[in-house]
Amino acid sequence: MKFPSEPFKIKVVEPIRRTTREERDRLLRHAGYNLFQVPAESVYVDLLTDSGTSAMSDNQWAGMMLGDESYAGSKNYFHFEEVVRSICGYQHVIPTHQGRMAENLLFSTVLKPGMCVPNNIHFDTTRANVEHQRAEALDVVIKEAYDPHCEMPFKGNMDLIQLADAIDRIGRDRIPLVMITITNNSGGGQPVSMANIRETRALVNRYGIPLFFDACRFAENCFFIKEREPGYAEKSVVEIAHELFSYGDGCTMSAKKDGLVNIGGFLSLNDDQWTQDITNLLILVEGFPTYGGLAGRDLEAMARGLLEVLDEDYLSFRVGQVRYLGELLDQAGVPILKPIGGHAVYLNAKEFLPHIQQAQFPAQSLAVALYREYGIRGVEIGTVMFGKKDVGTGRTIHPELEMVRLAIPRRVYTNMQITYVAESIIELYRRRQGIHGLALTYEAPVLRHFTARFEELRAIPILQQAAS
Repeated sequence: MKFPSEPFKIKVVEPIRRTTREERDRLLRHAGYNLFQVPAESVYVDLLTDSGTSAMSDNQWAGMMLGDESYAGSKNYFHFEEVVRSICGYQHVIPTHQGRMAENLLFSTVLKPGMCVPNNIHFDTTRANVEHQRAEALDVVIKEAYDPHCEMPFKGNMDLIQLADAIDRIGRDRIPLVMITITNNSGGGQPVSMANIRETRALVNRYGIPLFFDACRFAENCFFIKEREPGYAEKSVVEIAHELFSYGDGCTMSAKKDGLVNIGGFLSLNDDQWTQDITNLLILVEGFPTYGGLAGRDLEAMARGLLEVLDEDYLSFRVGQVRYLGELLDQAGVPILKPIGGHAVYLNAKEFLPHIQQAQFPAQSLAVALYREYGIRGVEIGTVMFGKKDVGTGRTIHPELEMVRLAIPRRVYTNMQITYVAESIIELYRRRQGIHGLALTYEAPVLRHFTARFEELRAIPILQQAAS
């Protein structure tokens, strides 16, 4: 089907307030041109993230009314545990209030200073949690991931040669686990093939290293395997998920993505000693192991959402709606990262704004312009999020990709609203020469993109900027 049709009816609506360009311009100045600081009620279409922004189903809301708020041994926990085990197959299930806490618990337990965690590409919070332990977050994705024009179907794949070289160079004792992020968010929402996962497992087995998944978008990854990988077209997404997780020793998950909930996450694994150590820490910072910082009703909503996300009609629409936006932009000549990923369309800011140097944050500048002109909020995935300072020279090391991510919340926006987003971006692309760069005026020592502040570089000639 060319145009995806919604496999649901709308039962409850939330009014959206439209704002004027003047109001948005004022809000941007007050926010230091950081879209994280703009009030959500002043956003018309909010594509900042797909995390925790899903619309829950009537079944999930019904489950909320069955919340057992007992401090220990809530019946909702046991349902949640049963569902997670039925999908992932790991022995231990530890609920957390969101994915980054699952990451924090895992890395606080198993990492020591000087250790290393290889991953295809770490997302920002994963990287921060590794580096907080004074360990190295090493990206070993295939080189094609950094080519926005390459249409390879599984650009999230691990580079196995690079991974083996890293293990030999660093040493097995300094690598407590290898992680694969599915889908690969920082690389454009690109999936990882089952063949690559299987081969990664075989490689780490030679060294006796556990394999973990960052599984927050596992269902979308499994849908891409069904759609693109030979031998899987006739398998159900549930069967594919079972095989995928069978190659791992555990996973972390933000259920705010493919759990279809607004809060929640978990850590699931097989290792008994790691589980005991993690649980001890969990009690200190999150709560008792059968609620993990969540209400019983949240556990029930998670359990039901994890089952709903595997519905293939839902996944077909979900991936199809993202693809619909990407194809509208691509047909109009707007530079995007290809192939179109599972949860978001990524605008290629380097090619969208070639007149803005990377040192002047073209992706952030593009995100600011999109909100100011049309009330659409995306998020920068580029130098603000991933730029680093060279310790020796103090110079900024810019990332390969400079993108604006348009992450589409699940079951929230109609295709007419998605069309509005496409038409707005196409119009902005035609007027792109009027967009100016930004200068950083404040940055936090870690995860700076959440709180950074900027000022606009309005009428400074490009050559003068370069000379300065």
